[in-house]
Amino acid sequence: MSASIADIVNGVVDGSLGDEQVIDWLRSVFENGLDEKSTITLTKSMRDSGRVLTWPKEWRHLVVDKHSTGGVGDKVSIVLAPALAAYGLKVPMISGRGLGHTGGTLDKLESIPGFRVDLSIDEMQKQVERIGLAMVGQTDSLVPADRRMYALRDVTGTVASIPLITSSIVSKKAAEGLSALVLDVKHGKAAFMEERDQAEVLAQSMADAANGMGISTSVVLSTMDQPLGCAVGNALEIVESVETLCGRGPHDLEELVCVQAGILLAASGIVEDMEEGALMIHNSLNDGSAFAKFLDMVESQGGNRDDFASDHSMLSSLGLLDGNLLSTEIYVEENGWINDIDAMSIALACLELGSGRKTLTDTVDHAVGAIIEAQVGDEIEAGEPLIVIYHRNELPDGFSESISSAFSVSPESVSVETRITQIIG
Repeated sequence: MSASIADIVNGVVDGSLGDEQVIDWLRSVFENGLDEKSTITLTKSMRDSGRVLTWPKEWRHLVVDKHSTGGVGDKVSIVLAPALAAYGLKVPMISGRGLGHTGGTLDKLESIPGFRVDLSIDEMQKQVERIGLAMVGQTDSLVPADRRMYALRDVTGTVASIPLITSSIVSKKAAEGLSALVLDVKHGKAAFMEERDQAEVLAQSMADAANGMGISTSVVLSTMDQPLGCAVGNALEIVESVETLCGRGPHDLEELVCVQAGILLAASGIVEDMEEGALMIHNSLNDGSAFAKFLDMVESQGGNRDDFASDHSMLSSLGLLDGNLLSTEIYVEENGWINDIDAMSIALACLELGSGRKTLTDTVDHAVGAIIEAQVGDEIEAGEPLIVIYHRNELPDGFSESISSAFSVSPESVSVETRITQIIG
């Protein structure tokens, strides 16, 4: 196909190119790649295929967002956006749903009764102007080229292409009218890019595209071997997000929030450097200001802030006190130290319980999931709990044994390392 990239994107949107023509082009990109200039051109053309958000000149430089390549227990966005809004930044966060072992931010938020993720563009813009943040799903008017292209990529095995991944992700973020962006690119056993060198290639490609479009972009490389935090499952992850917003969250989750948000505070000129920004974010998680912004968002998007007035009201509203919800504790059988937790095994087990979807049409049970009681580095004795499973029906034969095998116990003490392996930009 000899047409320019812009012509191809236009043909995807207006239908002048048939499926076979688009597929041929996607396969060509998948097999041959694109250089940096062409990737930027593709990304710009996809961004411009629909509506691009604009913001008032006086605070346009404060409009920021983040993107994660996904993982198990990744609820960073739900904490990060309110923490940034507490310092005056504007976060128009367009998120996605979970598919396969990776949980989606929208599914987590929809476990909150009444919470609307289907705001119109105008509703989202007004909310961002008023309270500083909105967390919504993609609308039909934003990057329409991506919907058709992704659907065709999905059925033709051309998803795992660096230029196509880059243009898909960055075009949607660019359509938000951002001044700064941070990308959390994960590597490890439960990451999209399992090997670190693959993650670095993707990270550099996305950063080059975003920076080439005038968005100040940094990348955080982080590991996804173990689940992030302790909670896996939509409502359970909302509980852990609230705990983190109130200064009681797990260390690994808080670290990622503080570092990524600190980068964005620095990029926006609020602070001199990431370290100062990270400290400010930490303070917002302890002084109530980040949590207050979260409650503002819940109320503005149709939820009830009173649901979060106490632990009991929160658990009740999220369906975690439902009498039909069962819980099963699984215990360790030996003394030692936890030296590994297989995130993929935990995710697939929760998926079987109904916490996610194998296809886009599957129904999600927001209340099921798991709370990990023993983290990497913890010393543990035989008979102590490893994990609590929340489920609707009796667990299938062998389920408990399979979950237990996700935990590796060492006879020697284990050091706990940061999940962050590199910061680029």
